[in-house]
Amino acid sequence: MALTYKDVIRFEQQFYILASSSRVDDRTRVLKQGETFTVLDRFGEAAPVGLGELGLYHRGTRYLSRLALTFGRDRPLLLSSNVNEDNTILAVDLTNPDLSTDDDVAIRRSTIHVSRELVVREGVLYERMRVGNYGLERAQVQLVLHVDADFVDLFEVRGFRRARRGDMLPPEIDRHGLTLGYQGLDGVTRRLAVRVTPAPTATDHEGITFDLKLPARSEVIYEIDYTCRTEGERIEVGQFESALEDSTEELAAERVNDCGIESGNEQFNEWIRRSYADLHLMITETAYGPYPYAGVPWFNTPFGRDGIITALQTLWVNPAVAKGVLRFLAAMQATTVNDAQDAQPGKILHESRMGEVPALGEVPFARYYGSADATPLFVILAGAYFDRTDDRDLIEEIWTNIEAALAWMEHYGDRDGDGFVEYWRQTPKGLTQQGWKDSWDSVFHADGKLAQGPIALCEVQGYVYAARRAAARLARARGDERRADELVTLADSLRERFEKAFWDDELRTYALALDGEKRPCRVVTSNPGHCLYSGIASPRRARRVMRTLFARESFSGWGIRTVAATAARYNPMAYHNGSVWPHDNAMIAAGFARYGFRHGAKRVLDALFDASLLFEDHRLPELFCGFARRPGEGPTLYPVACSPQSWAAAAPFMLLQATLGLTVSTSHRRVTIHRPSLPERIDDLRVRNLRVGDDCLDLVFLKHPNDVGIHVERRTGKLELRVTK
Repeated sequence: MALTYKDVIRFEQQFYILASSSRVDDRTRVLKQGETFTVLDRFGEAAPVGLGELGLYHRGTRYLSRLALTFGRDRPLLLSSNVNEDNTILAVDLTNPDLSTDDDVAIRRSTIHVSRELVVREGVLYERMRVGNYGLERAQVQLVLHVDADFVDLFEVRGFRRARRGDMLPPEIDRHGLTLGYQGLDGVTRRLAVRVTPAPTATDHEGITFDLKLPARSEVIYEIDYTCRTEGERIEVGQFESALEDSTEELAAERVNDCGIESGNEQFNEWIRRSYADLHLMITETAYGPYPYAGVPWFNTPFGRDGIITALQTLWVNPAVAKGVLRFLAAMQATTVNDAQDAQPGKILHESRMGEVPALGEVPFARYYGSADATPLFVILAGAYFDRTDDRDLIEEIWTNIEAALAWMEHYGDRDGDGFVEYWRQTPKGLTQQGWKDSWDSVFHADGKLAQGPIALCEVQGYVYAARRAAARLARARGDERRADELVTLADSLRERFEKAFWDDELRTYALALDGEKRPCRVVTSNPGHCLYSGIASPRRARRVMRTLFARESFSGWGIRTVAATAARYNPMAYHNGSVWPHDNAMIAAGFARYGFRHGAKRVLDALFDASLLFEDHRLPELFCGFARRPGEGPTLYPVACSPQSWAAAAPFMLLQATLGLTVSTSHRRVTIHRPSLPERIDDLRVRNLRVGDDCLDLVFLKHPNDVGIHVERRTGKLELRVTK
């Protein structure tokens, strides 16, 4: 069946997913491990409907494009469908409709039970299918497993139209299944092998048939593996049970160093558990350590900005993620000028893609550097990681990368020498907008006209300021006082220029950006909240920014909108022009806390916690619509948001840290809690296994009428707990 792309639009070689029927009408189930993931419907099936995103993907290519199980020609009835709490297994329960022969009901509805269990592991989707007869008589049943593979690149699924494709190979069929293949234009042969044990009744190019004669109260079990074979890659296929055990053991090992968080509110606990589970789902082990891939289905790949922000959000609960991110991005840092990649020496990766389309250069994203903020954020993360861990060895390992990033900000990033970091794309295939709001229409003036570049975003200047301050701390730790003083001077000079160029007294906030003619984009947005996160904002103006962000035009009741309702391009259903993003809100809340506005941080946490209660599985999506909160109604889904998504899953941890006022310093062997608060519906909170070097701390927070009490439940080593109120 051919895919349709009516839900995707193309603008200047960039692709945007339109709201249609995909995620609103059909709930999906996601499994992922490493470079392999599957998106299925609640039946455990895939078909080219809605956006056509359903299927089994490996290394940027969809292998399995159709998967359906039928009783003859009849679709089964759905009983239940759930991914377990740790995201390792999808369990689907089905039963038969009335099955008739010659106008008579041969098998009555709900007699045959089909249990499907699915696990993803290293290039393979494993399935264990149990078929049981709960009738009083023997049942003769035919099940048909329909499979197909289209081998389309993920960019094709998103809407990229290619002038030509490679060739499908003839199917290979034997008694245990079939193999479908494709010879790509990149010279790589990709195959999907479907194997069934024990052997099915028959197999042809359209599917696999099981003719079953089930005695009363009996059951038969089949194991099916769907293996993605890419030329040159070794995939070892095991059995369902061993794959499940490996996934469970791997997850347990990853979670050993997680900080335990539990409250007296079970809904809050479910939110935290879901967030942890989604984080571990999205983390992929690379040659440099763990890296949180951005989101499923569209962004299951390393993104620089996303990985860094996810690492910052989770730094206090598990700094191992930050170490993996820093080492990976240091290894991928640009070393030469390459206009086709928007790359210059010292610049940090925007994204890296596998698959046929990137490999052929049809899109520039095989390794692409088109973001203005990933480079300063890299340095910010290095400083924050060192503060958290005192890991001097890693800082020495990546110090030349840090210096290269600082040099990029000062030279290549500041195109016109005015002291601000701007962006502009060198390749017409690249991103027009290169901040975190990278939709083509996300930077505009008060009248709605799009800003022309080079563009200096307000939050990017804040990141550069914070990066220089962070690098100064690192330089001092290395004994280089002269370099530290130089960086502090550069940071202070930037802060002074920033206040003069970006503050807008009438808007009561900082301008979104300066365009190529240095005209401010006088629009109220969430971006200035990141200026509080970085510390570039003056304390007096920081309070005014907070008030502006909590005005009804910006605060929906579920969170802070990306763009205020008064803006010319405001649209609560737009990707970046009026929606609510959890990670954006978490960074803003951390900014509020930085300036001592703990009540502001708590208010944002409470809003997003309330929203999480109304999302399936308490999972915060990448974003949701910015409609105002209405009594008795929940937040409105954005139809094609990635879910799960790393920085959305990590948002609760930064929100909680901001509300508790908690920081960790391994070099000082100290945990500091400053003016703590607790969420509205949380009276007690326990933080266990908070690691500080080789030691750890267990804390209990108790809400009192006008205060929050803190009790040390367990302490190892000579850790200091410092509380200020």
